[in-house]
Amino acid sequence: MLRSKINFDAHVAVRALWTALVSLLCLTGCRGIGPGTIARDRFDYTLAISDSWKRQTLLNLVKIRYADAPVFLEVSSVISQYLLETELQGSLAWNAFLPLGSQNITGRGRYADRPTITYLPLTGEKFTRSVLTPLPPSAILSLIQSRWRADLAFRVCVQSINGIDNHSGGRLAERPADPDFYRLINLLVKIQESSDVGVRIATTPDKKQAAVMFFRTKGVDSETADRIEQVRKLLGLNPEQQEFPVVYGALAKDDMEIAILSRSMMDILFELASYIEVPAAHLAENRTFATITEDTVAGIEITPLIRIQSGTEVPSYAFVAVRYRDHWYWIDDRELSSKRLFSFLMFLFSLAETGERQQAPVLTIPAG
Repeated sequence: MLRSKINFDAHVAVRALWTALVSLLCLTGCRGIGPGTIARDRFDYTLAISDSWKRQTLLNLVKIRYADAPVFLEVSSVISQYLLETELQGSLAWNAFLPLGSQNITGRGRYADRPTITYLPLTGEKFTRSVLTPLPPSAILSLIQSRWRADLAFRVCVQSINGIDNHSGGRLAERPADPDFYRLINLLVKIQESSDVGVRIATTPDKKQAAVMFFRTKGVDSETADRIEQVRKLLGLNPEQQEFPVVYGALAKDDMEIAILSRSMMDILFELASYIEVPAAHLAENRTFATITEDTVAGIEITPLIRIQSGTEVPSYAFVAVRYRDHWYWIDDRELSSKRLFSFLMFLFSLAETGERQQAPVLTIPAG
């Protein structure tokens, strides 16, 4: 009878040990460790960085509109380290001469997720290079060559071309665009659709690369040929010349070149900030300036580059939204043109990043 009791107690103890072991493994194994984390973490961090980048950009647009200083903070590195430890201990003890034995079961588990995220403020030379330096005219023309619409690229990135001024908002003084500017980009879009305008990169005598804009004349229909002729007249180009080198500047030195005064990213931000729909109370209190609206110029319908709404309530359908002071500012997710322009702005930030990247601090991550 005593031996049966001892065997029963031992059986119960072993079962208790297995139950504790399974419970501990389930507890610590509820979250994947190892290769399975790549698919989860890579997309989760990508989504988080993308959303924060969009919100930072929109917040800076709003701050610029209210004469506040923009701040740019980039995520330079993300390192995620996981730690999983499990431990289970058990002991059985009994005495053949005593009716009762003793059992002891202990278990321990520890899980840790230690992400290391490095932020770098955009200052000094990097700020000047990325935000204050005008975009190269060749890069703007390359966008057109890559099938970005000419009117989008020119309205956003160009301040003037051969002395024909674009709309200017939010800097020293707001100024409407020269009517010829809208005529020009309207003609360029139609010529672009016929693939009769192009860009190539040529090497100058001093071995520097320069963009060359050319118009096709052979095999074009009469309507396209007439549009090309109108572009020549608007820009004051030589009617006998087919290729024109593109330089940075406000005015061309002669009728053999095209001068583009391109904008910096800061100029572009100031321009887009002028389209924000600010509350009427803020205008009455002189917190910001009124928006210049252009509906029709020279018979051409002019749509706003971007629409950024404002209100006191959290937006229901927002592509991106931020809160600044006492109001919300957002881009409606159902407004495709504004979403596309905002994504184009994000792309331009990457385009503006030239030269060597600033090195992030070197981190040593323990392997054990």
